[in-house]
Amino acid sequence: MPARTGAQFLEGLKQPREIWVGDRKIESVADDPAFAGAARGVAAVYDLQHKEADACLMPDPETGEKINVSHMIPRSRQDLARRRAGLEKIAAYSVGLMGRTPDYMNVTYAGFAGRAEEWAVNGNEEGAENLVNYQKYLRRNDISLTHTIVNPTIDKAQGDAPQPGNDVALRKVGETEHGIVVRGARILATLAPFADEIAVYPSHPLPPDCDEYAISFCIPMSTPGLKFICRDSFSESSNFFDHPISGRFDEQDAFVIFDNVEVPRNRLHVNCNTAVYNSVMMRSWWPNVMQQTTVRALTKLEFAWGLASRMTEVINDVKPQTWEMLGEIWSYAELTRACLKAAEDGAIDYGNGVWLPDAQPFAALRASMPRWMARVSEIIQLIGSHNVFAAPSRAQLDDAGLRPLIDHYLRGAGDVGAEQRARVFRLAWDFVGTGLAGRNLQYERFYLGSSVRNYQMAHLFGDRTRANELVDRFLTEDIGAMKKADRHVAEAV
Repeated sequence: MPARTGAQFLEGLKQPREIWVGDRKIESVADDPAFAGAARGVAAVYDLQHKEADACLMPDPETGEKINVSHMIPRSRQDLARRRAGLEKIAAYSVGLMGRTPDYMNVTYAGFAGRAEEWAVNGNEEGAENLVNYQKYLRRNDISLTHTIVNPTIDKAQGDAPQPGNDVALRKVGETEHGIVVRGARILATLAPFADEIAVYPSHPLPPDCDEYAISFCIPMSTPGLKFICRDSFSESSNFFDHPISGRFDEQDAFVIFDNVEVPRNRLHVNCNTAVYNSVMMRSWWPNVMQQTTVRALTKLEFAWGLASRMTEVINDVKPQTWEMLGEIWSYAELTRACLKAAEDGAIDYGNGVWLPDAQPFAALRASMPRWMARVSEIIQLIGSHNVFAAPSRAQLDDAGLRPLIDHYLRGAGDVGAEQRARVFRLAWDFVGTGLAGRNLQYERFYLGSSVRNYQMAHLFGDRTRANELVDRFLTEDIGAMKKADRHVAEAV
């Protein structure tokens, strides 16, 4: 099957799955009020790839069918630029608010398959072959894939990785004629209600004697024993004037329980092999996926700058401190753009002919971005002030008695009418103040890992070659020779 349409994606959501939200087990994801808006939002992404086919689609290297460019295994800097062009179109649709559109996992598994030799170590050749075959299935069927990689936190003092005997973390508990049986839980599966399949792959390295936790696989959402417990829905009605963001972009997050789930042998990518599990995410995964992540983040920052600027224009806020805050958002966007360019320009062959961006610029961004996003949200709240609460609804604007009063008392500066002012400030509040906005801020704080840990890792693993050379010049120079050189300079003057 070539690249799917939105209608084909919605048809796929009819497959049975056990999804819970609030006190309800969901019967139809595409029709339920908690999910219908985002279901249509993801469907629009599938339609978008056809509307923007020049940027978003490419021929499958084996079948020639049109597939999304996010499935590409990059073989050059030009391929990375080609992929970025498609990723930009997808990110622009949700202005970077949906962090787990299907292109995220497409990019991830293209990177895994391209570097399959990383998965084939320590006797895991069969798992690596399964992974390559799965990536072909993923791209040729254009499925929506979610993932769950983090073990639940029960006792933080015991660390992030499960210790031997942990009966909560996902683990292998048995074998069948056709595969293995797994039991346990993982968090979080963002996009889960809107996925066709779910992926499990490594997160934190495992300690010794934890082979049963060293598993990786992909299975359909309809697999018996899979249960998804969603957080509260923040999806609002499809009235996009009142809810321009939360009416369509609540991608959801789910806690996943594997209640004696059978994983077919041909879907296993790691089967109780700790050496593979602890190594495959260390080198090529994150510089690969960070291209998609950075494109999305840049799009969101550009949107935030444009929105904050528009807020000041409709009320003619020309205070220098306001302009300073606008410039601050702009600087975050430009720094993100510079990191993306530097990473792509510094791309190298990581092995097996796979070209991926330079990891160093992304390491800086990975540590800084969560704090930038929180600051941007604060700036928009400060600029919005009370105005975000004085934005009439669509129904109020349509009321014949209220409309003349709203037009007079809630108009904007200059020729900005009350309806346009309300639209701008309702958009701003949906971006930084609603339930979905709060979820998105929490997402931005932690989806790249904590800033504290990422700053620590950046320092520990950063290339200090030039930094050391600059310091060593002063620590190793001959003082007498330096004084003599200074005298020569003084005499010459």
